[in-house]
Amino acid sequence: MAAEKFSAVEVIRTKRDGGELSAEMIDWTIDAYTRGVIAEEQMSALNMAIFFQGMNRTEISHWTSAMINSGERMDFSALADPAGKILATTDKHSTGGVGDKITLPLAPLVASFGVAVPQLSGRGLGHTGGTLDKLEAIPGWRAELSNDQLFSQLSTVGAVICAAGTGLAPADKKLYALRDVTSTVESIPLIASSIMSKKIAEGTGTLVLDVKVGSGAFMKNESNARELAETMVNLGTDAGVNTVALLTNMDTPLGLTAGNAIEVEESVEVLAGGGPEDVVELTVALAVEMLAGAGIKDVDVRAALNDGRAMDKWRAMISAQGGDPDAKLPVAKESHTVVAPAEGVLLKLDAMDIGLAAWTLGAGRARKEDSVQAGAGVRLHVKPGALVRRGEPIATLLTDTPEKLERAIELVQRAVMIGSEADRPDMRLILDRISAS
Repeated sequence: MAAEKFSAVEVIRTKRDGGELSAEMIDWTIDAYTRGVIAEEQMSALNMAIFFQGMNRTEISHWTSAMINSGERMDFSALADPAGKILATTDKHSTGGVGDKITLPLAPLVASFGVAVPQLSGRGLGHTGGTLDKLEAIPGWRAELSNDQLFSQLSTVGAVICAAGTGLAPADKKLYALRDVTSTVESIPLIASSIMSKKIAEGTGTLVLDVKVGSGAFMKNESNARELAETMVNLGTDAGVNTVALLTNMDTPLGLTAGNAIEVEESVEVLAGGGPEDVVELTVALAVEMLAGAGIKDVDVRAALNDGRAMDKWRAMISAQGGDPDAKLPVAKESHTVVAPAEGVLLKLDAMDIGLAAWTLGAGRARKEDSVQAGAGVRLHVKPGALVRRGEPIATLLTDTPEKLERAIELVQRAVMIGSEADRPDMRLILDRISAS
């Protein structure tokens, strides 16, 4: 057996003392951990050292590359449509929020302009919903595709939303599970490398990041969200992927729904030229960025929502994955309406509390192995800034398990703040755009 190039203790000590990990040291660390040479308690210690000491841009870039190299990397450079025209590829990643169904209308919208969208997505955990959970509310739709099926659908339809394969950045899966139980999830170098190792390995030519900030987001304040966005944009750029980020507000849920089937319903409204303005605004803004990165500029993106082109792509995408775009979506058995406790301006509808309410009602899961209720969730009737009267409906709670209503009602009531016109909140959705430095 060949001698190891480094020892785990040496790597831990270097970072503990504020030193810079060399590229060779990082490559060895990720490989040795994947092989089981570095024990869990040793990697836990290294994660904690990184948590406190941080990493510079070079270290994070090497760490991300090592994670990518732990598995396969997809290559879309030869992807072509049936006529043989090479297709540009573009992808979007959101850091997660409440009511964030943007991927559903966005992928077919961008594909309607002749750009391929390989959107590899995940399931929800905790208060944030998962894209695959939403789509699995559509009868017959399947998330699992082979690489051949993925390429074929991209070639013929132009858009795919499916589960990521296990071969992409396998070191990340092992590392994330460890971070989750050692309270080192919040480290920006580790968050950024976790997200970007998978996204770069997916092989897309352009990547647009939607970095959420606010009560319902992973990043609660703008400075931390900005640091995360800048770090990820630099990682993508260093890896040769055209990457930009939008900082977006997640103090309030996106749209008027938080759940699975009801978010699909709202997404279809957007694709039909309607839907809540905030969902339309963010969908269009992200589509403009994705198309620009793929070389398509000065196009009327909203027109594709209004004239049916995006809807045609949606129907083709859903059908290609076994779904019935005309099928009735599941409906919850029980409902309860929460009303305004007073008259005034709705100043706040806290995204975290609404997300927790939807999760409590059955729309989310506490553990990866839990199932979700397709029809459960929260349907909002008003958004912050609206004038409400006492007794007017604020939200309708939906569930198949009525015993969960009491707790969800408490959460929605806690989410609501009503005040005077003078305190009307800042309703900006897109806070900033971040490009490579």
